[in-house]
Amino acid sequence: MQVTLHRAKGSTFIAKGDSNHWVVLDSVEKFGGSDAGSRPMEMVLIALGGCTAMDVESLINKMRTPVDEFHIEISAERQDEHPKVFTKIHLIYIFKGTNLNKTNIEKAIRLSQKKYCPVTAMLIKSVDISYEIRYIGESL
Repeated sequence: MQVTLHRAKGSTFIAKGDSNHWVVLDSVEKFGGSDAGSRPMEMVLIALGGCTAMDVESLINKMRTPVDEFHIEISAERQDEHPKVFTKIHLIYIFKGTNLNKTNIEKAIRLSQKKYCPVTAMLIKSVDISYEIRYIGESL
């Protein structure tokens, strides 16, 4: 896997990986950026969320477990001193629907967290990662 970054202006960069899609990374204006893109640490959380969300979506589909809506909210804490690494990350998996199969949903999340998501596997070595599941609507 390879990624290339090009400086657009000041601290504004565009990056492209093997998927051939561009992403904008940026900083605030006081640090030479244009405030026109996500910060690198935000991208780490986005990568984590995207990785586990895609796992869970794939697994619940394989388990024939329909949900009307599914999203993840992620919060993180960072240490105060440089480098300001994450010290805690918390994911909230939120499912909406009727007759939600909690057993299958929880199994899909557990498999993503413990087996499939490589972003989680990397981060868990240095960050406390926790999660919870919320259901909106009728559940079995």
